[in-house]
Amino acid sequence: PSKTFGGFDSTKDLPDEVITFARSHPAMYNPVFPINNRPIMIKTDVDYQFTQIVVDRVDAEDGQYDVMFIGTDIGTVLKVVSIPKETWHELEEVLLEEMTVFREPTVISAMKISTKQQQLYIGSATGVSQLPLHRCDVYGKACAECCLARDPYCAWDGSSCSRYFPTAKRRTRRQDIRNGDPLTHCSDLQHHDNPSGQTLEEKIIYGVENSSTFLECSPKSQRAVVYWQFQKQNDDRKEEIKVGDHMIRTEQGLLLRSLHRRDSGVYFCHAVEHGFMQTLLKVTLEVIDNDHLEELLHKEEDGDGSKTKDATNSMTPSQKIWYRDFMQLINHPNLNTMDEFCEQVWKRDRKQRRQRPANAQVNTNKWKHLQENKKGRNRRTHEFERAPRSV
Repeated sequence: PSKTFGGFDSTKDLPDEVITFARSHPAMYNPVFPINNRPIMIKTDVDYQFTQIVVDRVDAEDGQYDVMFIGTDIGTVLKVVSIPKETWHELEEVLLEEMTVFREPTVISAMKISTKQQQLYIGSATGVSQLPLHRCDVYGKACAECCLARDPYCAWDGSSCSRYFPTAKRRTRRQDIRNGDPLTHCSDLQHHDNPSGQTLEEKIIYGVENSSTFLECSPKSQRAVVYWQFQKQNDDRKEEIKVGDHMIRTEQGLLLRSLHRRDSGVYFCHAVEHGFMQTLLKVTLEVIDNDHLEELLHKEEDGDGSKTKDATNSMTPSQKIWYRDFMQLINHPNLNTMDEFCEQVWKRDRKQRRQRPANAQVNTNKWKHLQENKKGRNRRTHEFERAPRSV
């Protein structure tokens, strides 16, 4: 309907001949359904909506795959690949990456793929940005991590995870998009103590009794399942950590709310994906009890103050600040939690930052005044010494 052509404001005003003609001449005789009569990707309980989608068909070692780049209304781009399970009629959507394109949340209104430049161009009301279609280096530096990523753009070349190019030599590149089985394609893993092929990261953390601490551990893959094991001191047995009120498991790691002496030991962070397990982190936690802090306090009162004073005099300014903070924790047993202690340190730092700009402004104004006086004297002096102009 159009007011310009025909003068109809609504389809209700159309003549019966027009309705009959439209009914007998459909644009499509049958509706068009998606593959397998179901959506390829479903996301629930998210704070965004899909706004744009572009698809790139990629040649991989075991076939062709459709990689989707989906834009959202908060300025993020989801990189998703459809992988068949047992047959091509049963597809599995795998989220490869979720990238933030713009600093401020904004609606992505346009997206274009350049296969020649291997770039994705994203447009919004704030501007235009570009992203590479593949970032193989973010998947890690081991064959297992590259294989578990299941990115059709990437493959293991023997030394790093890099761009995959179809070639006649099938074993020159290790890639398994359909199954993601590193034990089959990364044969050298059988000869390593650590199946991931990387050196295990080890940390030592000290905590104070009744305080809280956080053990940070997050896998690179978004599909990996993380679980923790605990090994007591002087004991070879490992037991799985059960999450409760005392311990809370988050996406970033493990939170211990109130430390006890029995929490001292070794914590192992494992990631499991497609039946393949790798150890990501080994943390040794030492819990200092309050009685030990009391003993340190009594030693200071019994005459070790001179030694402490000599030790502090030989320290650098940054070391003195750390030592002062630690001695403050010892000398104040009423601070039962590290949170209260850290809060006092943060308040002191904020107070110092507020005082610095005021003092800096005073000094700046003083020097500015002196410079102006100096410049004024120079101008008057040069005025008298200047030679007369020639007529």
